[in-house]
Amino acid sequence: MNIKENVFVSFDYCLTLDSGEEVDKSPEGKPLGFITGSGQIIPGLEKEMMGMSVGDSVKISVEPEDAYGPVNPQLFQEVKREQFPADMEIKPGMTFQSQGPQGPMIINVSEIKDENTVVIDLNHPLAGKRLHFDVNIAEVRDLTPEELAGLSSGCGCGCDCSSGDTDCSSGGCGSESGCC
Repeated sequence: MNIKENVFVSFDYCLTLDSGEEVDKSPEGKPLGFITGSGQIIPGLEKEMMGMSVGDSVKISVEPEDAYGPVNPQLFQEVKREQFPADMEIKPGMTFQSQGPQGPMIINVSEIKDENTVVIDLNHPLAGKRLHFDVNIAEVRDLTPEELAGLSSGCGCGCDCSSGDTDCSSGGCGSESGCC
């Protein structure tokens, strides 16, 4: 079976940047699974995987516009130093995690403007970067009835939110995803 719209796909991958730095990799023996057409992976990667089948291996490069987008200058913000722990030395390049309206978000310290002002970058850490994937397709199959039902819930994780199932950890999106 070839990859097409509305099928389940799992794949092993290694993600590197132009510099060759490895930034992500599927755990050994645990390929990443997703439902095509549901927005669960970056669009450029999914597009390039269409038509592939189990056992296919390919190198795929994805431009920023088809991944996490270009760096958005409006996502650089000045915040007061007091919003960080008082005993912590804040330096450019530091990364923090915070809870945002859509769940966890990464905050990067871009600059220390003065003793009272820190410039943070709310762009995705991979925004503006060309991504290189080494991909091996592990599974391609039709959707189960549960997965089909999950598509109508909005997130495509396979949870049955209509029945009150709000623990989506078994569906692939994680119990803190807020999909239900």
